[in-house]
Amino acid sequence: MDGKDYIARDAIALAEKWQDRANGIVTREERAIQEQMMRLLRDPVNKVVLTKMIDQSFRADDPARVADQVNFVLRRFGVPKFFSPIEQMLMRVFLAVGRHFPSISVPKMVEKMREDSARAVVPGEDEVLYPHLRKRKREGVRMNINHIGEVVQGEEEAQKRLDSYLKDLRDPEIEYISVKISTIYSQISGLAFENTVAELMDRLSRLYRAAAENTFTHEDGRSVPKFVNLDMEEYRDLEITAQAFIRTLGLPEYKNHAAGIVLQAYLPDSFGMQKYLTEWAKKRVAGGGAPIKIRIVKGANMEMELVESSINNWPLAPYDNKRDVDANYKRMVDYGMRPENMRAVHLGIASHNLFELAYAFKMAQFHGVTEYFSFEMLEGMADHIRRAIQEISGDILLYAPVATKDQFINAIAYLIRRLDENTGKENFLRYSFNLTTDSKEWRFLKDQFLEAYRHRNDAPDGTYRIQDRAAETFPEKMGPFYTNQFVNEPDTDWSLTANRKWAEGIRDKWMRSADDDPPRIPVVVAGKEIFDGRKQREFIDPGRYSEKIVTARYALGTPEDAETAVAAAKADPDGWRSLSFKERNEILARAAMELRKARGDLIGAAAANTGKVYTEADPEVSEAVDFTEFYPWTTDIYTGMENIRCGGKGVGLVISPWNFPIAIPTGGMAASLAAGNTVIFKPASAAAATAYEVCQCFWRAGVSKNTLQFLPCSGSKVGGKLTNHPDVDYIILTGGTDTGMKIIQERPGVYLAAETGGKNATVVTSMSDRDQAIKNVLHSAYSNTGQKCSATSLLILEKEVYEDAHFRKALVDAAKSLYVGSPWR
Repeated sequence: MDGKDYIARDAIALAEKWQDRANGIVTREERAIQEQMMRLLRDPVNKVVLTKMIDQSFRADDPARVADQVNFVLRRFGVPKFFSPIEQMLMRVFLAVGRHFPSISVPKMVEKMREDSARAVVPGEDEVLYPHLRKRKREGVRMNINHIGEVVQGEEEAQKRLDSYLKDLRDPEIEYISVKISTIYSQISGLAFENTVAELMDRLSRLYRAAAENTFTHEDGRSVPKFVNLDMEEYRDLEITAQAFIRTLGLPEYKNHAAGIVLQAYLPDSFGMQKYLTEWAKKRVAGGGAPIKIRIVKGANMEMELVESSINNWPLAPYDNKRDVDANYKRMVDYGMRPENMRAVHLGIASHNLFELAYAFKMAQFHGVTEYFSFEMLEGMADHIRRAIQEISGDILLYAPVATKDQFINAIAYLIRRLDENTGKENFLRYSFNLTTDSKEWRFLKDQFLEAYRHRNDAPDGTYRIQDRAAETFPEKMGPFYTNQFVNEPDTDWSLTANRKWAEGIRDKWMRSADDDPPRIPVVVAGKEIFDGRKQREFIDPGRYSEKIVTARYALGTPEDAETAVAAAKADPDGWRSLSFKERNEILARAAMELRKARGDLIGAAAANTGKVYTEADPEVSEAVDFTEFYPWTTDIYTGMENIRCGGKGVGLVISPWNFPIAIPTGGMAASLAAGNTVIFKPASAAAATAYEVCQCFWRAGVSKNTLQFLPCSGSKVGGKLTNHPDVDYIILTGGTDTGMKIIQERPGVYLAAETGGKNATVVTSMSDRDQAIKNVLHSAYSNTGQKCSATSLLILEKEVYEDAHFRKALVDAAKSLYVGSPWR
């Protein structure tokens, strides 16, 4: 506690006053809604059923499909008891009769859902929206219109959304709108930061210009310019949104125009951003410019942030606990309420937590800045509390989600998100139904507030996302070989400034000029690099094809090279097969490390060679690392089984495509090498330069050029010599269906693992009985095992698995344990 503790105590007293008054003015309709919400929260299954009912059932346009989904959910879980008796009766009528007439029943259901949700999502049709806005205006409530909708799918849709915002700003009934940058521009990219900001500045300029040129008249006759507030969505958009906001308002045209931006307290980055915006705004005001506004919210995209962090293996961007979120919220309020800051940055205190609202009010009174802030709440959420606060404390701005009938799907997404957020175990609104100030729930909420208040200066400050590809270092011993634990390799976070600069360095290195001497890529067979004396091909930079910039030259292997390569692979002069599994896996652990270190060059090679964009090449590098870590790890499980002797099949041929030039060939090579095979790698001719960079990672790690050979060649003239060679024991192919079928026809006895005709169109054929039996056993444990060429499918397991039930069960259990940590993303 500190010298201002009395402010916290006064805030608690004010919160109690508001709650008591709200309980005294709650309407019968609001009481009925509260009772229904209490029924919903008493049984956790209710929330699951309601989510499935809304989110799963109504996403289709086909009424028959909707009816089928509703029928499925209700018959599986039963009619939810939290619905009113009339609603339960209607659902039973639907199950008995309505589902057979979906063209009639489903529109009625949608109509009823829109009617019931109209408190939280205002219908956007003029005949409903305008009367509602006029009612709120008479009540002295300001309205912030938010047209529901998430990321747009293209520029045509973005233009429509921009036009709808401009229409709102010209509408005399509308004063204030909220805009997400993802709704006005479809090509937002952290990697293309400056281009993205420049494009957003152009579009925001149109909105700010329209806001300045149009006015809104309040009930008391005051006329004010329209107001545009920039919503904040994902963490990755934080810096882009802030820079677009600052740079647009920094144009001379908007020096005297006020606008707002949202900051989310659940991001530890937000306090720093608040200080940055405040210092900028203070200079703007000192120079005669208009103040800005910051709307402080807790944040409502936690589930999405969790998913993104998990997929990319990044640290979670927001705080992972409510105490830190609430503490940061108060810290931001404390800083913003200082008089020297408040005059340049007005605050919108957005919350339904009475303690937070009361604390902000008392802080404003303490500093004498009540004229510079407003309370902001959600339309339709605890309206009796809104009325009580307005009675006692004045100005209220309601954030009003709006959706027309054809935007119903967007309304569903919003409702599900609000349902999940507002019923969280620590959320104030969860306890607000029938809440009294003498209850244990009130004491819990008060204690929660006080704990965060005491912690407000101690919550972590600064970003959790600190990845810097240019400066990153790796432990000498990392990965499952050393830790016996598989963890996916993190992708590059392009929202970070350091990584964008790193990307610029990749471009500078790999973007050749016409005067550059392009690198020469040799054929590598039997331990030798051969370039001279071979036919050569040039790579032209796909990104500058008209300029004919040569990025590399590569040699083409001959039929004689193919014979030499197979003979060397069979002879294994460097003894790869004679190494123990542990010795091979240690080398492959080093190969994974080399791939990590070469990320920039692999991305650059893919861009210069195949035209692959950085954002698509980068995850391929992560996947390549995953394969090189995961496949050796899988062999340990099988080689550690009692009474089993494992060995490689012999000579493997890996044939990879041009469109995934990093991950797919790495997977084939890593699986083959981990199982104890020697490998001949024939890359797609169009991706040979990228393939060579991949091979160098394995060679630097200690895989010899006899063990892994690199043979770019003509598929028709030399490729057939490889695929038909009797000493090639298996082939891993990712390519065209015709190619796979041709190999089968020409050499029916070979083991072919082929992924052809698309990601899921896969054929595995020409196996021995033993191979097929092993594949069938694995398939019983993991349905996609036969679709991917794992290291275990390239092992010879010397036991008759199809005759030994105990071994079959052990193999299944081993496969299950492996695929829990599968690197397939």
